[in-house]
Amino acid sequence: MIARIWHGKTHLDHYETYSDFLKQIAIPDYQKTAGYKKHSFLRNIQNNEGHFTLITYWENMNVIRNFAGAALEKAKYYPEDDDFLLEFEEKVQHYEVFAD
Repeated sequence: MIARIWHGKTHLDHYETYSDFLKQIAIPDYQKTAGYKKHSFLRNIQNNEGHFTLITYWENMNVIRNFAGAALEKAKYYPEDDDFLLEFEEKVQHYEVFAD
């Protein structure tokens, strides 16, 4: 299994709204993708900004292509992210899950 890890941050006044957006749009998008296993959405507040870390779990690197396309390490964004995110990190990280 492969863990795909993304980070983003918002203004504090978008913290709850962006959380709702992720639950309504991003999670269903992941769930409908072949090879998706599960996810963990993490959030906290640091330096008066809302920070989000998303860990999605996939069967293998090949099925991540079903979601991310050929550029596996490129972060995937939704058009609505323009309304919330303070910056757009270009890359995600992938880790092999060797114990669960």
